[in-house]
Amino acid sequence: MKKWILIAAVSFSMTSCDTLLEAMETADGIMNETTGITQGEAAQGLKEALTNGVSTGTGFLGKTDGFLKNAAYKIIVPEEVRDVESKIRSNPLANALAGKHLDNLVTAMNRGAENAMAEAKPIFVSAIKEMTISDAINIVTGGDGAATNYLKRVTSTQLKEKFMPVIKSSLDGVNANKYWDPVSKAYNMVTNKNVTTDLNEYVTDLAMTALFTEIKKQEDNIRANPVERTTDILKKVFAYADSRKN
Repeated sequence: MKKWILIAAVSFSMTSCDTLLEAMETADGIMNETTGITQGEAAQGLKEALTNGVSTGTGFLGKTDGFLKNAAYKIIVPEEVRDVESKIRSNPLANALAGKHLDNLVTAMNRGAENAMAEAKPIFVSAIKEMTISDAINIVTGGDGAATNYLKRVTSTQLKEKFMPVIKSSLDGVNANKYWDPVSKAYNMVTNKNVTTDLNEYVTDLAMTALFTEIKKQEDNIRANPVERTTDILKKVFAYADSRKN
């Protein structure tokens, strides 16, 4: 009796597996028949596009002067100091105390952000590899920024954890606080207020904002410009996305 129960259970299990596989193959076949693209191709194409975009974005920002000489992403002094920077510059005593340190501080903050970019790519690549087929299809058809929003959601916590010590090390390595202390003291002297900005947090947040902005530019570019789809799978996947949009 037990023998027959075991045989029945195995048969049922095998039948269930076969049914599941047939259902998956049928769904994929229907998608291919109606759209010309399979679920696997959608995932492969998106992962390729994202990996390329991440490599371009982190490489662009992570090079020397990727922040410092970039008008769009350059990190300038915190807002409370920025608002009275002209007063510091025009006040002989304040300028003597802080003028040259303002320039040194800006350089230090931007170098920290540039150095942190090396930490970003492995985190993004890992998230891309773990992306499900369902995620990929939703992103392909999700329109501008869909992939960037996905990466922001699944990587932001880890990115911040990785960025902060790198940026802190960079700021410490160039004695950023040495520059920040006289700047903040000059600010306090001019305004009778107290600067409380955490430089490490400030630079980390701006570095992350710049990174996701750059990745979105790469994503939107490949969606908008067919010439940027440099492989057959990219052409196929984003032509499908175009058809859904239209």
